[in-house]
Amino acid sequence: MSPPATVEEYVATGRRKTAVASVRLRPGAGAVRVNGRDAKKYFNTDVLMSKAMEPLEALRMEGRFDIVARVKGGGMTGQAGAFRHGLAKALTAYDPTFRGRLKQLGFLTRDPRMKERKKYGQPGARARFQFSKR
Repeated sequence: MSPPATVEEYVATGRRKTAVASVRLRPGAGAVRVNGRDAKKYFNTDVLMSKAMEPLEALRMEGRFDIVARVKGGGMTGQAGAFRHGLAKALTAYDPTFRGRLKQLGFLTRDPRMKERKKYGQPGARARFQFSKR
């Protein structure tokens, strides 16, 4: 088990689809680590990296926090979304005055969209087996 969070550490959980991110935020130089790797290498495209860091950019707080995150489940896009959600919640824990701006931009809202389940008697969620009249 990890040691208890210090006063200067803010922890939050973010979710999207089946991805779950635990984000730890500490005042620091701006190092971002995801699953023990540098975030730029983990979220290997610029689109994913910018999506993950949107809350910091919106508040103009880049380079003021060291971020350590553990992400599980889903794909890369879902993990980036979960990281973004967790980061926004951690920033709100750091300073509750950020809540209004982050909420307005939609970063605190959990994306409820999930994969639809496969139905019995069908090959997929909406697809039907091919129909032959004769």
